[in-house]
Amino acid sequence: MTASPSDPAQAYADVLARIARAVRDAGRAAGDVTLVAVSKQQPWARIAPVLAAGQRVFGENRVQEARSRWEDPVHAAAAGPGRALHLIGPLQTNKAREAVGVFDVVETLDRERLARALADEIQAQGRSPRLYVQVNTGEELQKAGVAPAAADAFLAACRGPYGLQIEGLMCIPPAGEPAGPHFALLGKIAARNGLSRLSMGMSGDFETAIRLGATSVRVGSAVFGDR
Repeated sequence: MTASPSDPAQAYADVLARIARAVRDAGRAAGDVTLVAVSKQQPWARIAPVLAAGQRVFGENRVQEARSRWEDPVHAAAAGPGRALHLIGPLQTNKAREAVGVFDVVETLDRERLARALADEIQAQGRSPRLYVQVNTGEELQKAGVAPAAADAFLAACRGPYGLQIEGLMCIPPAGEPAGPHFALLGKIAARNGLSRLSMGMSGDFETAIRLGATSVRVGSAVFGDR
C-alpha cells in the first residue's frame, strides 16, 4: 500500500522497498542503487522524519536554499555525520565557488565555462565534489544539459584541458515521453566514455531507470509529497 504523503517516514520506507524490488527484478546486487531524496523546497518538518529514518543523501536545486537549510546549526546537528548533498538543479557560473564548498556531488555540469569555473574553484579550495555531466537527451531548448551528439567531446574537454574527474552522467527525460529510450541513450553515452555511474529516474519512473542501469535515483514527491 502506498503511504500518504502526510507520513514521510512511511513513504520513505515504501520507496526503499520499491527500489529493492526493482533492483532484485533487474538481477542486480543489493545496494547497487542510491536513493537521492529530493528535499528541494520541502519544509524541514517533512525532511526530519526521513532523516531520522536513516536517509543521508539529499538533492537540492539551488545553492542558497541548500546553505540555508543544511548549514542551519539545528539542522546540521540533526543530520550528523555522513550526510551528502547533491546539486541537481542548474548551476550558474558565478555560484561555482559556493557550490564547491557546499555540495558533495554536482550533477549538472553542462558547459565549458562552468567546467573552467569548477576546475578553478576545486584547485583553490582543495575540495573536489564528485561531478556528473547532465545530458539533455530530449534536446529541449528550455532545459539545461549538453546535447547527446556533443557529449563525447564535452567529456573529453572536461577530462583534458580542465582536468576534471567525471564520475557519471545525469538526465531528465522530457515530460510526456516514455523515459526508457532516454535512459537507454544515457547508458550508451556512458558506456562508450568509460563511465559506470548513471543518475536517472524520478518519482514516476525510477523503476524503469533501475532496470536500465541507474546507479542513483532522484525521488522527491514519492517520499515527501508534493511541494
